[in-house]
Amino acid sequence: MSTRRSILAAVLALACLFAVNSFGQDKAKGKAKSYTFHGKVTAVTEKGLTVNGEKVEGWMDAMTMTYPVDKPEALKMVKVGDQIMATVYEGDMTLHNVMTMPPGKMTMPSDKADKQK
Repeated sequence: MSTRRSILAAVLALACLFAVNSFGQDKAKGKAKSYTFHGKVTAVTEKGLTVNGEKVEGWMDAMTMTYPVDKPEALKMVKVGDQIMATVYEGDMTLHNVMTMPPGKMTMPSDKADKQK
């Protein structure tokens, strides 16, 4: 009986630890600096979007790489050749709020820019 209680206590402690860690990561993202990311999609896979990204001052130089996305439905809406804009956060390579942009229109809509501040 004592062994069962010890195991139960250990499992409960681990569950609490994971819950606190997850909550802490969510809180940290809220305080992480955000950047606007622009680029051209070169591939769409189940792992994410391969994007020829422009330099994001203070975050990353221009480069082509595969980025995970925050919402899987973005992988269905974006196609190779699309110009995209997304939000990225310091310490996180995930593309958040991916939007396709008309060619030549790589600026953030004013209503979205206000929310970024």
